[in-house]
Formats: sequence, structure tokens, C-alpha cells
Amino acid sequence: MSLLIAMFSFSLVMSISPGPVNMVIVSSGANYGVRNTFSFVSGGTIGFTSLLLFIGLGFSKVIDLYPYFLKYLAVAGSLFIIYMGYLIATSKPELAIKEPNKPTFIQGFLLQWLNPKAWIACMVGVSLFSVPNSHQEFLTFSLIYFLVCYLSLFSWSLLGNKAATFLNSKLKLKLFNQLMGGLLIMTSLFLLYSQFI
Repeated sequence: MSLLIAMFSFSLVMSISPGPVNMVIVSSGANYGVRNTFSFVSGGTIGFTSLLLFIGLGFSKVIDLYPYFLKYLAVAGSLFIIYMGYLIATSKPELAIKEPNKPTFIQGFLLQWLNPKAWIACMVGVSLFSVPNSHQEFLTFSLIYFLVCYLSLFSWSLLGNKAATFLNSKLKLKLFNQLMGGLLIMTSLFLLYSQFI
């Protein structure tokens, strides 16, 4: 039972803590509502879980052989996150929902695979909850993480949707988008900086 609690706690802390995916979800929830953000939430959750399984079922051995892979990934991922931040910061402050501009399932999925925080969370989770010669413990952890991740990301969309009640003018929405986009860009710049110190 204590192992399941540890798995749940780790999954919750890593999923609910602010990061690039969560910032996009808050912004989308505020701009497009919970329903229109759900596909991005689903993409983020499935993207993360598939990354976790990918690493846990063998790719971690490749990373051990080629440690610079994570550095290159962090650079590519940070550039993608900067691009997402730019899109958010420069989006038009429309109070009416416009379908074409909302984040998509594919963007959520890709953002997890290019997100350095997701790779680190996966590597740490795999090292903590894997045992030699058996995948049962790791697969249990992956299932718990999937459920916790879905609920955590969904809660960020609810937070964004609630924030929309205060963003009832184009000026407030524009400032919010600039703030969220700016935070996303600053996060990715910090991730880039941390790769070279």
C-alpha cells in the first residue's frame, strides 16, 4: 500500500506543478473554455503516458549510452515551447470562441514529447518504480500516472476557465495572453540556460 501511495504522490506532484503544458492549458481554458481545451488535455496526457512507457520499456538504456541526447532534446523542446509561448502571447484577444485557434490533441501530444520537464519526470519515475526482470510495478505506476495526469491537466483547464470570468474585456484578455506566453517563453529560456551551466 505504501508503494501505491508513493506512486500516486510522485505522479500528483509532477503533474500538478506548473510547467509548459499546464501554462498552455490555463491559457486555453481561459480563452476557449474547458470543452474546447479537452482535446489538448487528452493529447498531453496520452503523450506523456506514451513517453513514460517508451522510456520505461527500454529507451532508458539508450539514454544511458548517449547522455547528450537529453541535452539536444532540451534545446529542441525549449525552442518548441518558445514557439508555443509566442503563439499565446500574440494571439488576438477574442472574447468569442474561435475553433481554429484552440490548441489541438496533436499539439498537446507533441508538447509532452518535446518538453524537457516531461522527460525528466519520466526518467525519475522509471528509476524509482521499476524493478529488474519484471514490468508489473512499472505498468502499475504508468496506469496511476495516466489517471493522475488526466485529472491534474483537466484541473488546470478548469482554473483557466474560472480565470475567464475576470478576463471580461479584450484588454484584460490580451494582457493575460501576454503574461502566459511570456511565462512560457521564460520557462523555456530557463530550461535552455540550465543545459549550458
